[in-house]
Amino acid sequence: CTLRPIAIKMAIKEMFWIYQDASNSLELLQNKYNIHYWDEWPSKDWPNTIGARYGEVVRRYDLMRNLLKGLKEDPYGRRHVIDLWQYKELRETDGLSPCAFLTIWNVRNDGEGNEYLDVHLIQRSGDSLAASCAGVNECQYSALLMMVAKHCGYKVGCLYHVVANEQIYDRLVDQANEMIRRYEERLAQEKNIDEAVYPNLILDTDKTDFYDFTIDDFKLVNYEPMKPQLSLD
Repeated sequence: CTLRPIAIKMAIKEMFWIYQDASNSLELLQNKYNIHYWDEWPSKDWPNTIGARYGEVVRRYDLMRNLLKGLKEDPYGRRHVIDLWQYKELRETDGLSPCAFLTIWNVRNDGEGNEYLDVHLIQRSGDSLAASCAGVNECQYSALLMMVAKHCGYKVGCLYHVVANEQIYDRLVDQANEMIRRYEERLAQEKNIDEAVYPNLILDTDKTDFYDFTIDDFKLVNYEPMKPQLSLD
């Protein structure tokens, strides 16, 4: 999945929109972050928004602030959950149902005084290899994990990602085969796959407030996708 050009910064900005701004506004997404791929999913019930989805759910239940407070005050608790799948909101308006909808957060002590923050991401559906979810959600929630850990004073632990329904659409089979071809080509270029250099996302800042982080605080190194970009049409 790292061999297809992915707009990493744009993907992370979507996390700011959902979890920092706690917004469902398409106008905010367009004007503040210059993101337009949500334009094709407007709500008929709530114009200029994606309906009662994602950031709107975060705002209504103050999910992000509650998570940050809980992780600080009760680090070893087992109730640090953000659930975007709320039936009240799903029935209130039309809109795209959340794909990556559930995160479970846990603080782990390694027995040597180091505390790590782990997160489990549960996703109901994902498009494998060629379409938008291939690698995007992993980057997004890795970035979110880094920001939450930094805010709460923990080391960055592990991201566990479960996709219940992972699929390749029939219209994207050729693109998926091209991704496999690219993988085999890159594999042949690497003399020893164990020594291969993989992309590395870094949160490089002295900031410690979750709501102060910006896209300029992130660095992506060793990211060498293969061109040309794959059409998803």
